Amino acid sequence: MPRSFSTLQDLLHHRADTVIDVRSPAEFAEDHVPGAINLPALSNEERAAVGTMYVQDSAFKARKKGAALVARNVAAHLEGPLADKDGGWQPLVYCWRGGQRSGSFASILLQIGWRAETIAGGYQSFRRLVHATLYDQPLPHRLILLDGNTGTGKTAILARLRQMGLQVLDLEGLARHRGSLLGARPEGQPTQKWFETRLACALTACDPAKPVIVEAESSKIGIINLPPSLWSTMVAAPRIMVQADLDDRAAYLAQAYRDISADQARLRDRLSPLRRVRGHAIVDGWEALLAEGHLQELAYALVTEHYDPAYSKAREVQQFTQLGHVQAKSLDDTGLTEAATQVARLISQAT
Repeated sequence: MPRSFSTLQDLLHHRADTVIDVRSPAEFAEDHVPGAINLPALSNEERAAVGTMYVQDSAFKARKKGAALVARNVAAHLEGPLADKDGGWQPLVYCWRGGQRSGSFASILLQIGWRAETIAGGYQSFRRLVHATLYDQPLPHRLILLDGNTGTGKTAILARLRQMGLQVLDLEGLARHRGSLLGARPEGQPTQKWFETRLACALTACDPAKPVIVEAESSKIGIINLPPSLWSTMVAAPRIMVQADLDDRAAYLAQAYRDISADQARLRDRLSPLRRVRGHAIVDGWEALLAEGHLQELAYALVTEHYDPAYSKAREVQQFTQLGHVQAKSLDDTGLTEAATQVARLISQAT
């Protein structure tokens, strides 16, 4: 009997030993239930071929061909990833709609003697729960934004707040992007759906009765769009401002962005669009510092000539409640820990 789940939290606490996504690798890569393993009933190519046969030839022939392929693939999984599972193993299986692929896969597992179950509605029912969490209703969480100009160590402070036991939502970590023009990471960003899945799961894990600390961001992080419910809650949230000395910020950024500055051609490509905003003379100066290897000086110039002016302009139209500000004495480990302690104190006073 397929299992039905009424909330995302219920599904995430499924109590199965293993969640198996039997969709194709391409479907799995776009999005999946967190923690699931991909044991495809059909490969990308096989799924496409069966779908074409279904449309162009006949549904019967397509089902017959699909059944043969699924049987072969399940046999390979049984002799491979599932070879070490004992008789007490309890898997939870899903496909796109909870139909033939997951049903066929689970049926074979049941015949072996495993207590296999399927998810009613498959991936689509899971996706509806994620969508409902992020789009269908206002978020119940109380957010506090950690704000400050580029290079003030906000992300590092967030990590320390998490270690102190505070609820933290790391949007840049979920989006795999540092949230600025130069913020792209080598591994690239997730799909919008996978970001939303991880975001919905992170919010579900947070206690709405306690504040959630979030770094102030724009409504878009790289290619990822923040859901309107989250963005509107962030816009209305009170903030704690983090400040640091310019020289400390430049040194911090030079180290934090060392992976980007190591590829000069790539960095020049990212700076090029700013010619329309800051002018050729300023960007030429940045490129000269880069060519000479003066990374801290380049970071200082970017902060004073681009990032800080951009932040100042944006704040001219923003209205928010400020809970206080923290001046980081330094941006080394000691200074960041002290700043996090001050932030935690302000949060405690406000709540």
